[in-house]
Amino acid sequence: MFSVLESFRSALASIRAHALRSFLTTLGIIIGVASVIAVVSLIQGLSHSITSKFEGLGSNSITVYSDTSLQEAMAGKRNRLTLRDLDMIVHHIDGIGAVTPMFAAMGEFGGGIRYQGQSSMSRVIATRPSFQDSQQIYPRLGRFISDADDRSRRRVVVIGEKLRDNLKLPDDPIGRFIEIGGEWFKIVGLTEPRGDMFGISQDDYAIIPFGTGMAVSPNPLRQDISISFTVDDIEQIDAVTDRVTALLRQLHGLKPGQRNDFKVQTASQLTESFSNIVASMTLVLGGIVGVSLLVGGIGIMNIMLVSVTERTREIGICKALGAKRHHILLQFLIEATTLSLLGGVAGVALGYGLGFGASRLIPGFPDAVVPWWAVALAFGFSTLVGIVFGLMPAAKAARLDPIEALRYE
Repeated sequence: MFSVLESFRSALASIRAHALRSFLTTLGIIIGVASVIAVVSLIQGLSHSITSKFEGLGSNSITVYSDTSLQEAMAGKRNRLTLRDLDMIVHHIDGIGAVTPMFAAMGEFGGGIRYQGQSSMSRVIATRPSFQDSQQIYPRLGRFISDADDRSRRRVVVIGEKLRDNLKLPDDPIGRFIEIGGEWFKIVGLTEPRGDMFGISQDDYAIIPFGTGMAVSPNPLRQDISISFTVDDIEQIDAVTDRVTALLRQLHGLKPGQRNDFKVQTASQLTESFSNIVASMTLVLGGIVGVSLLVGGIGIMNIMLVSVTERTREIGICKALGAKRHHILLQFLIEATTLSLLGGVAGVALGYGLGFGASRLIPGFPDAVVPWWAVALAFGFSTLVGIVFGLMPAAKAARLDPIEALRYE
């Protein structure tokens, strides 16, 4: 134990004696660790933000939507869920509630919305009142669309904060009329702002009643509807998923072995799928920036080899005074590992700063999150780099012949 502490003290003394060289040696480790921490913190921050939104759907929620393969899209085919699918799910699947159909009333890329000479290309979502709970979109002013609006096909609309700003509407736009697809709609609600994500606004939309959307749509029978609903008994969620899948396959005339032209996903499956994507992104990006750690390790090995050459006479004196090979090996190995660890500490601190700074600079990006395993991995990898790349110089020092070392000029 004494030899370890003495080797550590000697390593710190050597690092202090060549402070600038030690800093430049560890620069590769600092950059590598900082890059890993910064990248992981940004990805994990985004993951936490989106996962929390998925969790808001509820563990008993199921979403059904159409699925068109790349081959089908290249052939000009587009799969859809229709009103017939919606009606059959509502009337033939037991144990479900809060059925929320929705579709893009003015097309996937939105439509022109006008107000007193101002215009905006925004998404127009046709849906039902339960949409606000399933998507956690609530009005800040006014109210949300109601069942009465849907049944009567009223021309009412709930808008997002970004659309209000684009149309230069007053701070309280309730009661104003805007033009959507050639029809005049009365604003009954303004939703709570949710900000931007990747520079794209999450508040640039107009929500109209489902029945109204069908009435104003140029081709309602060709609309692609997505459907979400809740399962009354969560233990039956897998059974309900199977029943919905079987029903839609029958409705769409799919033969055994033929792929589904739709997807039925639970909220937990959506969360799991996204988590798998994030894990893959973290692994790939972490591996890419982790290459700089190897570069830093090579730098440590080079400097330690130079240090062995510079301290050849010192090594000869130590051996002449009775130092064993393992003492010399331990001293240089601890010095290399200490250099690497100090670089890891500085890299973690810098990575924290870079991650949180970048999340603040990117508009609407969620706060960075640095998981404990990322810090542990950074320190572990730094230690491993110090040991691996310090082993060869340490072994070279330990193998020196004391007579030849004392003769070295």
